[in-house]
Amino acid sequence: MILLDGKKTSAELKVEITEAVKELKKQGKKTPHLAAILVGTDGASMTYVNAKVKACEMVGFNSTLIDLPEETSEEKLLQEIENLNTNNDIDGFIVQLPLPKHIDEQKVLMAVNPDKDVDGFHPTNVGRMTLDLPSFLPATPYGILELLERYKVETSGKQVVVIGRSHIVGRPMSILMSQKRPAGDATVTVAHSRTKNLKELTLQADIIVAALGIPEFLTGDMVKDGVTIIDVGITRIDDETKKAGYRLAGDVHFESVAPKSSFITPVPGGVGPMTIAMLMKNTLLACERKS
Repeated sequence: MILLDGKKTSAELKVEITEAVKELKKQGKKTPHLAAILVGTDGASMTYVNAKVKACEMVGFNSTLIDLPEETSEEKLLQEIENLNTNNDIDGFIVQLPLPKHIDEQKVLMAVNPDKDVDGFHPTNVGRMTLDLPSFLPATPYGILELLERYKVETSGKQVVVIGRSHIVGRPMSILMSQKRPAGDATVTVAHSRTKNLKELTLQADIIVAALGIPEFLTGDMVKDGVTIIDVGITRIDDETKKAGYRLAGDVHFESVAPKSSFITPVPGGVGPMTIAMLMKNTLLACERKS
């Protein structure tokens, strides 16, 4: 069993991005600049945004954080987005989700300039991805592809089951892995909460991407020997034995699944760090496209 180490791989990626930034500066070109908009005080969102700002510093990017109060109107948020769309120094930006309930998430995502949409959520980028045209890939699926490639996991002709159909992970993952690419050429099945006989599907799978948000859902009796497991989930579970009072669990029951796996991502330290690294990579790409 080999751990797909996202922490180590993302660190390698950040070194590569740092070198690319140094080269841009050496050539007299602009420094990549990533902006983030955070609305409200959701704890997880604040943690994610701070991690992204820290990653920018690490690789030599400029970064801007626009911190807005919970009661910010939709109109005000759309104005902030338009300011970033028209600011030539900003190469890419993200609007941290989820947004407060009074704001239409879809309207906000549609307002982002697709050329600066480094999260890869705008319909223009999703459409281009689907047609296998150059686009910004959503950071989490992009990170998974990178892990599979760097660990030389064989995907061509393999049976892949993606559990979860979200626009952020499940659906783009299924599209990307079915395309002709190094971590692709697979036969992909998308499963979800209405799927019948899910265990029958997972027992046939060579690769399983678990992205449904139910802690420790996938258990050892649901997988075959030699399977590759990508665990996208991360949930806090109360645990009095831990100093913090909780532990982090993925969508996979690691103890029972790992012994049967050829490759498996840990939680934490698997897919999570890759997501931030690929956001940096998309921002670098946005900057290079402009120069």
